[in-house]
Amino acid sequence: MTRTPLTKKAKPGKTPRGNIFRNFVYWLQDNFRAESIYFYRLAGLTGFLVVFGLVMVLSSSSIDSLVANRDAYYIFSRQVLYAVIGLGAMLFIASLPMSFIRKQVRVVLVVIFALQFAVPFIGISVNGNTNWISIAGFTLQPSEFLKLALIMYMGWFISNREFEISNPQRVLYPLLAVGGVAIGLVMFGRDLGTAVIFGFIIFGTLAMAGAPGKILGRIGLIGIALAALATASSTSRMARITAWLNPGSASSEAFNWQFEHGTWALAAGGVFGAGLGNSKMKWSWIPEVENDFIFAVIGEELGLIGALVVIGLFALLIASLIRVMLRSESTFAKISTLGIVVWILSQSAVNVAVVLGILPVLGVPLPLISAGGSSLIATLAGIGLVLAFEKDNHRQSLKRAQR
Repeated sequence: MTRTPLTKKAKPGKTPRGNIFRNFVYWLQDNFRAESIYFYRLAGLTGFLVVFGLVMVLSSSSIDSLVANRDAYYIFSRQVLYAVIGLGAMLFIASLPMSFIRKQVRVVLVVIFALQFAVPFIGISVNGNTNWISIAGFTLQPSEFLKLALIMYMGWFISNREFEISNPQRVLYPLLAVGGVAIGLVMFGRDLGTAVIFGFIIFGTLAMAGAPGKILGRIGLIGIALAALATASSTSRMARITAWLNPGSASSEAFNWQFEHGTWALAAGGVFGAGLGNSKMKWSWIPEVENDFIFAVIGEELGLIGALVVIGLFALLIASLIRVMLRSESTFAKISTLGIVVWILSQSAVNVAVVLGILPVLGVPLPLISAGGSSLIATLAGIGLVLAFEKDNHRQSLKRAQR
Protein backbone atom coordinates (compact mmCIF):
# COMPACT_ATOMS: atom_id res chain seq x y z
CA MET A 1 0.00 0.00 0.00
CA THR A 2 1.47 3.33 -1.05
CA ARG A 3 1.28 6.40 1.14
CA THR A 4 0.05 9.72 -0.15
CA PRO A 5 2.59 12.49 0.59
CA LEU A 6 1.31 15.18 2.94
CA THR A 7 2.73 17.95 0.77
CA LYS A 8 3.10 18.06 -2.96
CA LYS A 9 6.60 18.38 -4.31
CA ALA A 10 7.31 21.41 -6.43
CA LYS A 11 7.95 20.80 -10.08
CA PRO A 12 11.57 21.21 -11.19
CA GLY A 13 12.35 24.82 -11.98
CA LYS A 14 9.43 26.20 -9.94
CA THR A 15 9.41 27.63 -6.43
CA PRO A 16 6.37 27.02 -4.24
CA ARG A 17 4.50 30.24 -3.73
CA GLY A 18 4.66 30.09 0.06
CA ASN A 19 8.41 29.50 0.07
CA ILE A 20 9.19 32.89 -1.46
CA PHE A 21 7.92 34.80 1.55
CA ARG A 22 9.33 32.20 3.96
CA ASN A 23 12.79 32.40 2.38
CA PHE A 24 12.65 36.20 2.55
CA VAL A 25 11.86 36.02 6.27
CA TYR A 26 14.76 33.58 6.78
CA TRP A 27 17.05 35.94 4.89
CA LEU A 28 15.99 38.86 7.11
CA GLN A 29 16.59 36.79 10.24
CA ASP A 30 20.01 35.65 9.06
CA ASN A 31 21.16 39.15 8.18
CA PHE A 32 19.45 41.46 10.69
CA ARG A 33 18.43 39.39 13.70
CA ALA A 34 20.97 40.61 16.26
CA GLU A 35 21.90 44.15 15.34
CA SER A 36 22.46 47.18 17.56
CA ILE A 37 19.73 49.51 18.82
CA TYR A 38 21.16 52.20 16.52
CA PHE A 39 20.55 49.95 13.49
CA TYR A 40 16.92 49.27 14.42
CA ARG A 41 16.28 52.89 15.35
CA LEU A 42 17.50 54.18 11.99
CA ALA A 43 15.65 51.46 10.05
CA GLY A 44 12.46 52.05 12.05
CA LEU A 45 12.47 55.83 11.57
CA THR A 46 13.11 55.38 7.87
CA GLY A 47 10.27 52.87 7.50
CA PHE A 48 7.86 55.13 9.39
CA LEU A 49 8.69 58.15 7.22
CA VAL A 50 8.21 56.08 4.05
CA VAL A 51 4.79 54.82 5.20
CA PHE A 52 3.79 58.34 6.27
CA GLY A 53 4.93 59.61 2.89
CA LEU A 54 2.75 57.05 1.12
CA VAL A 55 -0.28 58.21 3.11
CA MET A 56 0.38 61.85 2.26
CA VAL A 57 1.03 61.05 -1.41
CA LEU A 58 -2.33 59.28 -1.56
CA SER A 59 -4.08 62.22 0.07
CA SER A 60 -2.37 64.96 -1.95
CA SER A 61 -2.36 63.27 -5.37
CA SER A 62 -5.81 61.67 -5.55
CA ILE A 63 -7.57 64.62 -7.24
CA ASP A 64 -4.89 65.43 -9.82
CA SER A 65 -4.43 61.72 -10.48
CA LEU A 66 -8.17 61.31 -11.06
CA VAL A 67 -8.26 64.26 -13.46
CA ALA A 68 -5.17 63.23 -15.43
CA ASN A 69 -5.52 59.44 -15.43
CA ARG A 70 -9.14 58.73 -14.41
CA ASP A 71 -7.69 56.78 -11.52
CA ALA A 72 -7.39 58.38 -8.09
CA TYR A 73 -4.80 55.76 -7.06
CA TYR A 74 -2.53 55.98 -10.12
CA ILE A 75 0.24 58.10 -8.58
CA PHE A 76 -0.13 56.38 -5.22
CA SER A 77 0.16 52.88 -6.68
CA ARG A 78 3.34 53.82 -8.52
CA GLN A 79 4.74 55.34 -5.33
CA VAL A 80 4.00 52.09 -3.47
CA LEU A 81 5.99 50.24 -6.15
CA TYR A 82 8.88 52.69 -5.76
CA ALA A 83 8.75 52.26 -1.97
CA VAL A 84 8.92 48.46 -2.27
CA ILE A 85 11.89 48.73 -4.65
CA GLY A 86 13.59 51.31 -2.45
CA LEU A 87 13.11 49.38 0.79
CA GLY A 88 14.36 46.24 -0.95
CA ALA A 89 17.44 48.12 -2.16
CA MET A 90 17.99 49.48 1.36
CA LEU A 91 17.88 46.01 2.92
CA PHE A 92 20.08 44.52 0.20
CA ILE A 93 22.74 47.21 0.57
CA ALA A 94 22.54 46.94 4.37
CA SER A 95 23.37 43.23 4.09
CA LEU A 96 26.59 43.84 2.12
CA PRO A 97 30.00 43.83 3.80
CA MET A 98 31.63 47.24 3.97
CA SER A 99 34.74 45.88 2.26
CA PHE A 100 32.66 44.85 -0.75
CA ILE A 101 30.89 48.22 -0.91
CA ARG A 102 34.20 50.04 -0.81
CA LYS A 103 35.53 48.04 -3.78
CA GLN A 104 32.53 48.97 -5.94
CA VAL A 105 32.67 52.75 -5.40
CA ARG A 106 34.48 53.66 -8.63
CA VAL A 107 32.32 51.32 -10.71
CA VAL A 108 29.15 52.88 -9.28
CA LEU A 109 30.45 56.40 -9.94
CA VAL A 110 31.37 55.64 -13.56
CA VAL A 111 28.01 53.98 -14.31
CA ILE A 112 25.95 56.80 -12.80
CA PHE A 113 28.10 59.45 -14.49
CA ALA A 114 27.50 57.68 -17.80
CA LEU A 115 23.74 57.79 -17.22
CA GLN A 116 23.86 61.48 -16.30
CA PHE A 117 26.02 62.23 -19.33
CA ALA A 118 23.40 60.57 -21.56
CA VAL A 119 20.57 62.77 -20.24
CA PRO A 120 21.16 65.76 -22.58
CA PHE A 121 21.06 63.41 -25.58
CA ILE A 122 18.23 60.99 -24.77
CA GLY A 123 16.56 62.69 -21.82
CA ILE A 124 13.03 64.05 -21.59
CA SER A 125 11.96 67.50 -20.36
CA VAL A 126 9.63 68.03 -17.40
CA ASN A 127 8.58 71.59 -16.56
CA GLY A 128 11.49 73.03 -18.53
CA ASN A 129 14.17 70.79 -16.99
CA THR A 130 15.83 68.00 -18.98
CA ASN A 131 16.95 65.71 -16.20
CA TRP A 132 15.08 62.44 -16.78
CA ILE A 133 15.43 59.29 -18.85
CA SER A 134 12.37 57.29 -19.88
CA ILE A 135 12.67 53.49 -19.48
CA ALA A 136 9.71 51.17 -20.17
CA GLY A 137 7.17 53.79 -19.21
CA PHE A 138 9.01 54.86 -16.05
CA THR A 139 11.17 57.96 -15.71
CA LEU A 140 14.60 57.76 -14.09
CA GLN A 141 16.43 60.79 -12.73
CA PRO A 142 20.14 59.88 -12.72
CA SER A 143 21.10 63.01 -10.77
CA GLU A 144 19.41 61.60 -7.64
CA PHE A 145 21.64 58.53 -7.78
CA LEU A 146 24.64 60.68 -8.69
CA LYS A 147 24.29 62.37 -5.28
CA LEU A 148 24.86 59.04 -3.54
CA ALA A 149 27.61 57.94 -5.95
CA LEU A 150 29.47 61.22 -5.41
CA ILE A 151 29.13 60.92 -1.62
CA MET A 152 30.52 57.39 -1.71
CA TYR A 153 33.41 58.51 -3.93
CA MET A 154 34.24 61.39 -1.58
CA GLY A 155 34.32 58.95 1.35
CA TRP A 156 36.50 56.52 -0.61
CA PHE A 157 38.88 59.21 -1.89
CA ILE A 158 39.37 60.93 1.48
CA SER A 159 39.85 57.59 3.26
CA ASN A 160 42.72 56.83 0.87
CA ARG A 161 44.36 60.17 1.62
CA GLU A 162 43.06 60.95 5.11
CA PHE A 163 46.46 62.16 6.32
CA GLU A 164 46.69 64.61 3.41
CA ILE A 165 43.33 66.35 3.94
CA SER A 166 45.12 69.66 4.53
CA ASN A 167 46.89 69.41 1.16
CA PRO A 168 44.50 70.97 -1.39
CA GLN A 169 46.36 69.51 -4.38
CA ARG A 170 45.95 65.98 -3.06
CA VAL A 171 42.36 66.07 -1.79
CA LEU A 172 40.39 69.31 -2.19
CA TYR A 173 41.06 70.17 -5.84
CA PRO A 174 40.52 66.64 -7.25
CA LEU A 175 37.20 66.26 -5.40
CA LEU A 176 36.04 69.73 -6.41
CA ALA A 177 36.87 68.87 -10.02
CA VAL A 178 34.69 65.73 -9.90
CA GLY A 179 31.95 67.64 -8.10
CA GLY A 180 32.18 70.48 -10.62
CA VAL A 181 31.66 68.05 -13.50
CA ALA A 182 28.61 66.60 -11.72
CA ILE A 183 27.11 70.06 -11.18
CA GLY A 184 27.87 71.04 -14.76
CA LEU A 185 26.05 67.99 -16.13
CA VAL A 186 23.04 68.72 -13.93
CA MET A 187 23.00 72.39 -14.95
CA PHE A 188 23.17 71.35 -18.59
CA GLY A 189 19.66 70.04 -18.03
CA ARG A 190 18.66 73.38 -16.43
CA ASP A 191 17.96 71.84 -13.01
CA LEU A 192 19.14 74.59 -10.67
CA GLY A 193 17.47 73.12 -7.57
CA THR A 194 19.35 69.82 -7.83
CA ALA A 195 22.59 71.68 -8.56
CA VAL A 196 22.12 73.68 -5.34
CA ILE A 197 21.80 70.45 -3.35
CA PHE A 198 24.98 69.14 -5.01
CA GLY A 199 26.72 72.31 -3.89
CA PHE A 200 25.59 71.79 -0.29
CA ILE A 201 26.74 68.16 -0.37
CA ILE A 202 30.19 68.89 -1.80
CA PHE A 203 31.10 71.97 0.21
CA GLY A 204 29.37 70.86 3.42
CA THR A 205 31.04 67.46 3.44
CA LEU A 206 34.49 68.82 2.60
CA ALA A 207 34.23 71.58 5.20
CA MET A 208 33.25 69.20 8.01
CA ALA A 209 35.81 66.63 6.85
CA GLY A 210 38.58 69.14 7.59
CA ALA A 211 39.46 70.62 4.20
CA PRO A 212 41.29 73.98 4.33
CA GLY A 213 38.61 76.54 5.18
CA LYS A 214 40.12 79.58 3.45
CA ILE A 215 40.59 77.87 0.10
CA LEU A 216 37.17 76.22 0.32
CA GLY A 217 35.60 79.59 1.14
CA ARG A 218 37.18 81.28 -1.87
CA ILE A 219 36.07 78.51 -4.20
CA GLY A 220 32.64 78.69 -2.61
CA LEU A 221 32.41 82.39 -3.46
CA ILE A 222 33.34 81.56 -7.04
CA GLY A 223 30.60 78.92 -7.05
CA ILE A 224 28.05 81.44 -5.77
CA ALA A 225 29.09 83.90 -8.47
CA LEU A 226 28.67 81.22 -11.14
CA ALA A 227 25.24 80.32 -9.73
CA ALA A 228 24.24 83.98 -9.87
CA LEU A 229 25.47 84.17 -13.47
CA ALA A 230 23.47 81.04 -14.36
CA THR A 231 20.39 82.60 -12.77
CA ALA A 232 20.86 85.90 -14.58
CA SER A 233 21.26 84.14 -17.92
CA SER A 234 17.80 82.54 -17.64
CA THR A 235 14.70 84.67 -18.11
CA SER A 236 12.46 82.26 -16.19
CA ARG A 237 14.88 82.01 -13.25
CA MET A 238 15.20 85.79 -13.04
CA ALA A 239 11.43 86.14 -13.17
CA ARG A 240 11.07 83.70 -10.28
CA ILE A 241 13.69 85.52 -8.21
CA THR A 242 12.09 88.90 -8.94
CA ALA A 243 8.64 87.56 -8.05
CA TRP A 244 9.99 86.11 -4.82
CA LEU A 245 11.59 89.43 -3.86
CA ASN A 246 8.46 91.41 -4.86
CA PRO A 247 5.51 89.14 -3.99
CA GLY A 248 2.98 91.98 -4.10
CA SER A 249 3.61 93.10 -7.67
CA ALA A 250 1.05 92.29 -10.37
CA SER A 251 3.65 90.56 -12.56
CA SER A 252 4.57 88.18 -9.74
CA GLU A 253 1.24 86.37 -9.55
CA ALA A 254 2.03 83.65 -12.10
CA PHE A 255 5.44 82.86 -10.61
CA ASN A 256 4.25 82.99 -6.98
CA TRP A 257 1.19 80.80 -7.59
CA GLN A 258 2.65 77.74 -5.85
CA PHE A 259 4.04 79.70 -2.93
CA GLU A 260 0.88 81.76 -2.38
CA HIS A 261 -1.44 78.78 -2.43
CA GLY A 262 0.99 76.81 -0.30
CA THR A 263 0.87 79.63 2.25
CA TRP A 264 -2.94 79.56 2.15
CA ALA A 265 -2.84 75.82 2.75
CA LEU A 266 -0.62 76.26 5.82
CA ALA A 267 -2.83 79.06 7.11
CA ALA A 268 -5.99 76.99 6.61
CA GLY A 269 -4.49 74.16 8.63
CA GLY A 270 -4.08 76.24 11.76
CA VAL A 271 -2.82 74.44 14.83
CA PHE A 272 -4.64 71.11 14.56
CA GLY A 273 -5.29 70.87 10.80
CA ALA A 274 -8.37 70.30 8.67
CA GLY A 275 -8.06 66.51 8.99
CA LEU A 276 -6.37 63.86 6.88
CA GLY A 277 -7.76 63.94 3.35
CA ASN A 278 -9.56 67.28 3.82
CA SER A 279 -7.13 69.58 2.03
CA LYS A 280 -8.78 72.12 -0.27
CA MET A 281 -5.60 73.32 -1.96
CA LYS A 282 -4.93 69.84 -3.39
CA TRP A 283 -7.96 70.31 -5.66
CA SER A 284 -5.68 71.43 -8.52
CA TRP A 285 -4.78 74.70 -6.80
CA ILE A 286 -1.11 73.82 -6.28
CA PRO A 287 0.85 72.37 -9.22
CA GLU A 288 3.02 69.33 -8.33
CA VAL A 289 1.44 69.30 -4.88
CA GLU A 290 2.39 65.66 -4.23
CA ASN A 291 6.03 66.43 -5.10
CA ASP A 292 7.75 69.66 -4.12
CA PHE A 293 4.83 71.14 -2.13
CA ILE A 294 3.64 68.10 -0.19
CA PHE A 295 4.68 69.83 3.04
CA ALA A 296 1.93 72.41 2.39
CA VAL A 297 -0.68 69.62 2.39
CA ILE A 298 0.86 68.18 5.56
CA GLY A 299 0.44 71.58 7.21
CA GLU A 300 -3.13 72.00 5.94
CA GLU A 301 -4.39 68.54 6.87
CA LEU A 302 -2.37 67.91 10.05
CA GLY A 303 -1.85 71.50 11.18
CA LEU A 304 1.10 73.13 12.88
CA ILE A 305 1.40 70.19 15.25
CA GLY A 306 1.63 67.69 12.41
CA ALA A 307 4.16 69.83 10.52
CA LEU A 308 6.33 70.13 13.64
CA VAL A 309 6.11 66.38 14.24
CA VAL A 310 7.39 65.76 10.69
CA ILE A 311 10.28 68.18 11.24
CA GLY A 312 10.98 66.42 14.55
CA LEU A 313 11.07 63.03 12.81
CA PHE A 314 13.65 64.37 10.36
CA ALA A 315 15.66 65.70 13.30
CA LEU A 316 15.59 62.22 14.88
CA LEU A 317 16.61 60.68 11.55
CA ILE A 318 19.57 63.07 11.26
CA ALA A 319 20.54 62.39 14.89
CA SER A 320 20.46 58.62 14.22
CA LEU A 321 22.70 59.05 11.18
CA ILE A 322 25.13 61.19 13.16
CA ARG A 323 25.21 58.58 15.93
CA VAL A 324 26.25 55.90 13.42
CA MET A 325 28.90 58.26 12.02
CA LEU A 326 30.36 58.82 15.50
CA ARG A 327 30.44 55.05 16.16
CA SER A 328 32.28 54.31 12.92
CA GLU A 329 36.03 53.70 13.01
CA SER A 330 36.46 53.62 9.23
CA THR A 331 37.14 56.96 7.56
CA PHE A 332 35.22 55.74 4.51
CA ALA A 333 32.15 55.11 6.68
CA LYS A 334 32.51 58.40 8.55
CA ILE A 335 32.81 60.62 5.46
CA SER A 336 30.13 58.75 3.51
CA THR A 337 27.68 59.00 6.42
CA LEU A 338 28.56 62.67 6.82
CA GLY A 339 27.74 63.25 3.16
CA ILE A 340 24.37 61.52 3.53
CA VAL A 341 23.62 63.66 6.60
CA VAL A 342 24.39 66.83 4.64
CA TRP A 343 22.29 65.56 1.70
CA ILE A 344 19.13 64.75 3.68
CA LEU A 345 19.46 67.76 5.99
CA SER A 346 20.03 70.31 3.22
CA GLN A 347 17.36 68.90 0.90
CA SER A 348 14.67 68.71 3.58
CA ALA A 349 15.56 72.19 4.84
CA VAL A 350 15.43 73.68 1.33
CA ASN A 351 12.07 72.01 0.60
CA VAL A 352 10.47 73.34 3.79
CA ALA A 353 12.05 76.79 3.26
CA VAL A 354 10.56 76.98 -0.24
CA VAL A 355 7.07 76.12 1.03
CA LEU A 356 7.41 78.76 3.76
CA GLY A 357 8.60 81.35 1.23
CA ILE A 358 12.05 81.72 2.77
CA LEU A 359 13.59 80.64 -0.54
CA PRO A 360 12.32 80.94 -4.12
CA VAL A 361 10.78 77.87 -5.74
CA LEU A 362 13.63 75.46 -6.60
CA GLY A 363 11.85 72.19 -7.34
CA VAL A 364 13.46 70.09 -4.60
CA PRO A 365 11.50 67.09 -3.18
CA LEU A 366 11.09 66.33 0.52
CA PRO A 367 13.19 63.20 1.16
CA LEU A 368 11.28 59.95 1.81
CA ILE A 369 7.90 61.72 1.61
CA SER A 370 7.46 63.47 -1.76
CA ALA A 371 6.18 61.49 -4.74
CA GLY A 372 8.90 60.41 -7.15
CA GLY A 373 10.69 57.12 -7.60
CA SER A 374 14.27 58.25 -8.20
CA SER A 375 14.44 60.45 -5.11
CA LEU A 376 12.84 57.83 -2.85
CA ILE A 377 14.93 54.89 -4.09
CA ALA A 378 18.21 56.86 -4.02
CA THR A 379 17.56 58.15 -0.49
CA LEU A 380 16.66 54.67 0.78
CA ALA A 381 19.81 53.30 -0.88
CA GLY A 382 21.83 55.93 0.98
CA ILE A 383 20.27 54.97 4.31
CA GLY A 384 20.94 51.32 3.45
CA LEU A 385 24.61 52.25 3.08
CA VAL A 386 24.62 53.74 6.59
CA LEU A 387 22.88 50.62 7.93
CA ALA A 388 25.68 48.53 6.38
CA PHE A 389 28.20 50.72 8.22
CA GLU A 390 26.33 50.22 11.49
CA LYS A 391 26.32 46.45 10.94
CA ASP A 392 30.09 46.63 10.62
CA ASN A 393 30.28 48.81 13.77
CA HIS A 394 28.29 46.21 15.70
CA ARG A 395 30.45 43.34 14.46
CA GLN A 396 33.60 45.17 15.47
CA SER A 397 32.25 45.94 18.95
CA LEU A 398 31.30 42.27 19.44
CA LYS A 399 34.82 41.19 18.45
CA ARG A 400 36.35 43.61 20.95
CA ALA A 401 34.02 42.32 23.67
CA GLN A 402 35.08 38.72 23.02
CA ARG A 403 38.79 39.42 23.40
